[in-house]
Amino acid sequence: MATNKNSLDFDQLDTYFRENNFPAIEENKKGMLFLKLKSISRKATLMEFCTHYKITTKGLSTKNVLKYLFDSKQIHEGQLNNFIHQKYQAERREREKHQDYLVDQLSRLHHFDWGGSYGNSLEKNIVNNYVKKIKSYDDINQEIEGSLLSSLRGYTLNSWYNHWTSILIEDIFKDHQDVLPAIGLIKKIDFFIHNIPFDLKVTYFPEQLLAEKLKNSGYGNELTKLKQVCRKLHIFIPSDLKDKTLRQHLYNKVSEDPRNDAKEFIKILDIQKQKIITEAKNNPAELKKWFYENQGETRFDASNRFFLVLTDETNLAESWKLKRNINFLKTRIHQHLTTLSPDMSDLTTEFYWHKDQKYYHCKSDILFLKYEG
Repeated sequence: MATNKNSLDFDQLDTYFRENNFPAIEENKKGMLFLKLKSISRKATLMEFCTHYKITTKGLSTKNVLKYLFDSKQIHEGQLNNFIHQKYQAERREREKHQDYLVDQLSRLHHFDWGGSYGNSLEKNIVNNYVKKIKSYDDINQEIEGSLLSSLRGYTLNSWYNHWTSILIEDIFKDHQDVLPAIGLIKKIDFFIHNIPFDLKVTYFPEQLLAEKLKNSGYGNELTKLKQVCRKLHIFIPSDLKDKTLRQHLYNKVSEDPRNDAKEFIKILDIQKQKIITEAKNNPAELKKWFYENQGETRFDASNRFFLVLTDETNLAESWKLKRNINFLKTRIHQHLTTLSPDMSDLTTEFYWHKDQKYYHCKSDILFLKYEG
């Protein structure tokens, strides 16, 4: 849904924001003012801004303060930009003091393993596989000390790693001259590039799509192929691992096997995967659409997104390590940001959301970073 460029009131723009109608906001002449106010909408930050510019907001709720500032002739967008830059630089200087230490600590994680609990499903895993299945007090205590402890450790370490690497990567973007940071944790906006808001998504090439592409290319199912070559070479196939873990386990075993058949199998499989990733890089529109259409329903939104896709060409399973390779990331990300067109007209994206049965429009960019060792 588009709108004209005449000024809309705060409530209408807020409705567009909640409806994920970013094009309507961006086309409005006060749309950027609205979004930048949103980006400082945490109460403490908002009060700091008002204090800095000597604006009295006594008796107003946070939302009404935003509305008051939006309607007020006391402030303009330039003041917001200056405040945001100053606030960010103060926070950034504090983080820079500890950045080398943080990268060193992150480098101590050698295995990225959720321990059987994937994503945000730890509680669900505990309830379904322990609470509802085990009747014995002694048995559940043994599980707590064993597999559940392993799950908790893996979940916590991986979450810790993802949290701090995300902050490091966001800072790389926010340090660029063409980027205005969003300060505070504001949903749907991490920063503005050439005055356009973006939500950063650091991710990897999706395994589901890679599997679909392998199948459609005629190669077939990777796990099935791995089992076939293992049987041929008499490599033991365990029966206690789930498919995802088993696939990586067998891949590692075959890739470490010195026999020519094993080497040739891994070579062909890696070439097939690299070809699929290269095709996606050369035609990113399909992957951007896939990311939007396959996001989780509970976290759905149609905000403008910047997808940073990390792949280790030597071993896709090790792509997670790139998130802490700060020098590599900074060079490539800043090179890309410098090449972006100020009007962002080539980043328009359309996707279909099955639950609403409707099409959404937004802007999205994607940067593939491949580490080749």
